[in-house]
Amino acid sequence: MSELKRSLDLFDTIMIVSGSMIGSGIFIVSADMTRVLGSPFWVLMCWLLSGVITLFAALSYGELAGMMPSAGGQFIYLKRAYGSMVSFVYGWSVFTVIQTGVIAAVAVAFARYVGVFLPVFDEKNILISIWKIEISTTQLLAVAMVFFLTFLNTRGINNGRIIQRIFTSAKILALLGLIVAGLVVGFGNGFLSKNMALPFAPVTTNSQGGGLVAALGVALVGSLFSSDAWNNVTFIAGEIKQPQRNIPLGLFIGVLIVTILYLLANVAYFMLLPALGSGNGATVLERGVAFAQNDRVGSAAMFMLFGNVSALVMALLIIVSTFGCNNGLILAGARLFQAMANEGLFFKKAAALNRFNVPENSLWMQAAWTSVLCLSGSYGSLLEYCTFASLVFYIITIASLFRLRWLEPNTHRPYKAFGYPVIPLLYIVITTIICVDLLIFKHQNTLKGLGIMALGIPVYFLFRRRSTAK
Repeated sequence: MSELKRSLDLFDTIMIVSGSMIGSGIFIVSADMTRVLGSPFWVLMCWLLSGVITLFAALSYGELAGMMPSAGGQFIYLKRAYGSMVSFVYGWSVFTVIQTGVIAAVAVAFARYVGVFLPVFDEKNILISIWKIEISTTQLLAVAMVFFLTFLNTRGINNGRIIQRIFTSAKILALLGLIVAGLVVGFGNGFLSKNMALPFAPVTTNSQGGGLVAALGVALVGSLFSSDAWNNVTFIAGEIKQPQRNIPLGLFIGVLIVTILYLLANVAYFMLLPALGSGNGATVLERGVAFAQNDRVGSAAMFMLFGNVSALVMALLIIVSTFGCNNGLILAGARLFQAMANEGLFFKKAAALNRFNVPENSLWMQAAWTSVLCLSGSYGSLLEYCTFASLVFYIITIASLFRLRWLEPNTHRPYKAFGYPVIPLLYIVITTIICVDLLIFKHQNTLKGLGIMALGIPVYFLFRRRSTAK
């Protein structure tokens, strides 16, 4: 039986971490965050807190990755600490929406911005309309993008590695260029000092009147979602050289790079544009960050740098960013489902490797369900439901550090979590507060997220019955 080959080095690990994190969120979510908080200072604090939280989690995951350097990552950690049911519910949530939903959303974002250059790919260009389901050329291009990247990844890990290196390097350099240009052009225009002087004063009612803490919890959803998918690299641990060293180090460096870029990008936004404008504003300056057209803050900032060609420049940047992001997500996600199949907790065929030593069936299963989400148009709402679920699983996984140190005190740990027990405990406390905040002030979406998780329990017993019957 063929096995996964360890061919990815530290640079590839960093590229997968940072490339999976940087999608289109950094160019969009700051608008809503500014409306929720009204204060650029607190918007920057949200981005900083998201980065710190993510870094805390990455440092904690390093110990688990060192102990269990095999394909499946977080699924394997949860199984070892809590048993099959918890790990399956996680894998179920990842397959139904956390991974596939993100891939679908990123693919549609890619297709939308291709439409800037090729107007035929417009969301208003509806090709099929059946009952309440409408399928546009944008959705079809999104599906085509998913299938194209899936096909490339079935041809071997080297294809995925090359794509990840090229596109992640390109988007990091492009984002860095935008930041430098924004800081240079925005220096001395007075916007930053004026913006930073604005107090906490929500422009919208998204904070539900719960004060600063409630508003911060709501606003953090955007920045945390934009910082998510860093854990995907653990799914492909079976193909990383020296995983005990390269996964912890790659997690730390990759998350740190993205955190710094995100924070500086938002500083550039507030240097180039007024924070609070008007929804009825006629110009980019009049609309400001909070009311950027279609929440496209990146495009508004780019307009201040390049004028009328800014839409094309930003569209190209997002096309590159989303293409590289989805390559990393598609490459990594299939390895998790393969690990589930190896444990008898997913379709048996998903465990098989093709002649290129990659889980081809798992890749195509992931692509098929992702395509359903793309065509259904439901990926956006599903993502909202499961942002909460994703945070819950991060909490449970990091709590497994404490559980495994108690259950397996003598197990070899090539890398021990930095700052243990303080940093892992801080992550659990901070993220739990955010989850409680979301349960109170965004209860509809969070309860639906819990519902998707709960639905995994009866499905788990179906797989177990099927497995034992054989």
